[in-house]
This record gives sequence, structure tokens and C-alpha cells, in this order.
Amino acid sequence: MIEVMRLTKRYGTQVAVDGLSFRVRAGHVTGFLGPNGAGKSTTMRMILGLDRPTSGEVAIAGRQYGTLKRPLFNVGALLDATAVPAGRSACNHLAALARSNGIGRRRVDEVLADVGLSEVARKRIGTFSLGMKQRLGIAAALLGDPPVLMFDEPVNGLDPEGIRWIRGLFQRLAAEGRTVLVSSHLMGEMALTAEDLIIIGRGRLITHTSVAEFTANAGFANVVVRTPRSRDLVPLLHGPRVTVTEASDGELYIDGLDGELYIDGLDADRIGEIALQAGLVLHELHTVRASLEEAFMELTDSSVDYRPTRSTAQAAATGTKGN
Repeated sequence: MIEVMRLTKRYGTQVAVDGLSFRVRAGHVTGFLGPNGAGKSTTMRMILGLDRPTSGEVAIAGRQYGTLKRPLFNVGALLDATAVPAGRSACNHLAALARSNGIGRRRVDEVLADVGLSEVARKRIGTFSLGMKQRLGIAAALLGDPPVLMFDEPVNGLDPEGIRWIRGLFQRLAAEGRTVLVSSHLMGEMALTAEDLIIIGRGRLITHTSVAEFTANAGFANVVVRTPRSRDLVPLLHGPRVTVTEASDGELYIDGLDGELYIDGLDADRIGEIALQAGLVLHELHTVRASLEEAFMELTDSSVDYRPTRSTAQAAATGTKGN
């Protein structure tokens, strides 16, 4: 388990992390999310003792990282895949790390095989792509077979196969009872990988919840109904907060017959009951909730520090260049 207690980090007058507290529990993949500049990387560096907090404490299984005699047996981390010696081979790089913690050479071969780098083990790291460096960094994190693992943007540079592999790896590590903390900007991937979410903005905790609860409690949920009797159904869907929106003509008709409606204020069960009582056939009935990305954008909107100017945003939308 990782425990962050009232953690604060100041750089002069700038507050990067502001009284942050949370716990990362074992047996789950926890997504660590926030806009650029939210303080995610700074927090992870303080957990690992790379930056000293201005105030507050961090404990990994009840101990500070700096007190660990052989830290690779307790915590594995990948914070920057490019921070490796370019002239050293992959196997020699891992061997040096292993030797510093009393880990045998056989383990180096094992983790290289685990991440799919056995065939390039003797090649210089400087020839590696970013995706290969990410795999090497993950191998380094796994060297000591630690119970706690931390990864900062580990998917960068990976191809689709690599992303699928790393997703399965994180879930397997969590299923083994390990603590897995993953920072990422890829909301779609976090939705598929993580169970828990810690979301921060401007150095402060915004929410700590499960992915399921976060998306379920998002700001909107619509029921989509497709029926050839939309004109008969709409008058029956009424209430003080019920809104019915018909899709544009290009989307409204499926084969020129089926109307598609977006309904807010009634749940799918009630709409199905209304249609049944009226003898109206439904070709489709399902609920569409906010995606993790949509819910994240809504929640963190006030914490975003870097936004495009209006002219830049308009140019991006229209495909033209601003003056």
C-alpha cells in the first residue's frame, strides 16, 4: 500500500502539490489522473524520495522509501523511459541495477523475456524506439519482484499490441495482490485498465473513487430509443425534467423507417414499460452514460492551466490557420 499524508511541495512561490492525501490499496490498478501541471509527476517523485516534500509524509507499506536497504525488492517504478544510458546494452543496464540490490543475473533474463526484449538484450539502448525503452523500464521495475509498482505514462510509444500487453500485465500484477499505481493521460486506456481513480488538479485531491462510480455519477446519462413509432412514443414521454431530442434527419432514420430518440429524465426501464403499455415496438433501447474521458473533462475543467486561445481553438476546428 502507498499512503500519502498531507503532502505539499513548493518551488519558490509556486505550489506544485498542496496538502495532498490518499491511499493506494493493494490488489487493484489505480489510475492517477489530472490535467498537465496537476502535480502527478511531482507526487510520484516524492513517493520515491527523488524530491523532498516541503511538508507532509509518504509511506510505502509503512516505511519511507529512503529507509529501504534494497528498494527494488519493495518498489518498482518507471518514471522516465528515456532516462537510460544510451551506450549500454539492455542486459548490462539491468544487470547493473540488479547487482546494486543483490539480485541474480538469472532474474535479468527472466524480466527481459517477460517484456519481450530477449532478442535485443545485447543491443545498445540508444538504438531502441520509445516503445522498446518503455518495455525496458518496465523490466527494470519488475527486477525485484516487488509488491508495489508505479508507472508514469507507461503507454507512450507503444503500438496497439504493446498497449494491450501492458494492460494485461498491470491487471495480472494487481490480481497477484500487488499495489499498482499508473499515471496516464489516455482516458480510454484507463477506463479499460484501472479499477480505482485518484484525480488531482492544481496539486489538490479532486476525487478518489472507482471507475464505475465515477462514470455512473457523471453529469449526464441519456436513454437511446430506436422505434418506427417515434411520433407516437414522444407524446407519452413527459415529466418535469424529461427532454426528448430527435437525431438529425441523416441519423434519425435507419433504412428510412426507424426514428432514433435521445431521452433525458426517464430511465430505460420506465421507457420500456411506457412503450409496452402503448403497444409500441422498440428496435433498440439502451442507456448511454458519460465516458471516463467526458466525466474527467467535466470534473477537471476548472483545474486546467493551459488552454488554447479562442482563435487557435477555432482554427483547429475549421482546419485553418490563425493570423
